[in-house]
Amino acid sequence: MPANIEIKARARNFEAIKTRAEGLSDTPLEVIPQEDIFFNVPQGRLKLRILAPNQGQLIYYTRPDREGPKRSDYHIAYTADPANLKRVLELAYGVRGVVRKTRYLYLVGQTRVHLDDVQGLGQFMELEVVLHEGQGDAEGQAIAESLMASLGVERSDLLEGAYMDLLEKPSKG
Repeated sequence: MPANIEIKARARNFEAIKTRAEGLSDTPLEVIPQEDIFFNVPQGRLKLRILAPNQGQLIYYTRPDREGPKRSDYHIAYTADPANLKRVLELAYGVRGVVRKTRYLYLVGQTRVHLDDVQGLGQFMELEVVLHEGQGDAEGQAIAESLMASLGVERSDLLEGAYMDLLEKPSKG
């Protein structure tokens, strides 16, 4: 199963992080509207990512819910009919919740840098260091930590869990 090392953090200065990411990126910026529908499953997470009416990804992944760099094992199946697949999964599992976001994607070496504007939550930065075959978690964690520093992201801004988890937490106030 493919794996990556992930970091998720609040983006307190979204534009400054975007500017730094643009300077580090190997490719032009890609802006991707995404709707992630999470389903009730007994272990791990299962989500259908709708990218367009005829383009979606069914993504199953497992990772620990803790701050800082963490390993995520995942599998992706692609679909040209996300609406029909959504209906089947709704009937089989029930919907846990929906996350809507605009993702700004940059590629820096083997790392996907995501700057996400998440509806109802705010702005975040996420790193996914895609591990190559034979590459260990420690090396991926070192890459993530270094890139986090280059982007100016503070350890105090690190988050655990998924956006879905944050949406489910009762708001303070």
